[in-house]
Amino acid sequence: MEKQTGVVGGGNLTYEELIARASEVAVLYRSSNHCDAGLVGAAVLAESGVVYTGCSVDLRCGIGFCAEHSAVAEMLKHHEARVRAFVAVNDDGVVLPPCGRCRELFYQIDPDNLDTDVVVDRNEVVKLRDLLPHPWQPKHWPG
Repeated sequence: MEKQTGVVGGGNLTYEELIARASEVAVLYRSSNHCDAGLVGAAVLAESGVVYTGCSVDLRCGIGFCAEHSAVAEMLKHHEARVRAFVAVNDDGVVLPPCGRCRELFYQIDPDNLDTDVVVDRNEVVKLRDLLPHPWQPKHWPG
């Protein structure tokens, strides 16, 4: 566990700035009586230094996806997979630790993301490997 001070991954973006980028997209948009978007926003700092953002989508029928998935899709669209840091916040600005599905997403797009900084609270940053301590994949799997 590490205090969330200074810059992210040796770059020139602070964790607080990364949180602010996620907060910019954590704004509720109700496109219909069936769809809420933006209850959660995420910001992903790619190895290149580009910040990708995304918002959650919640549909009444149960379909939807996390803000981190939206941001990762944008990142993958630009042929990037290595992440320095990421954060998710709700529309009140509260930092939310990633769910298990999101943790696994970051690992599977690039196993080197185990060393990614994950902002789990405004005052706490942990490595993804600490949130995924016991891999489920057989050791003989490639990658």
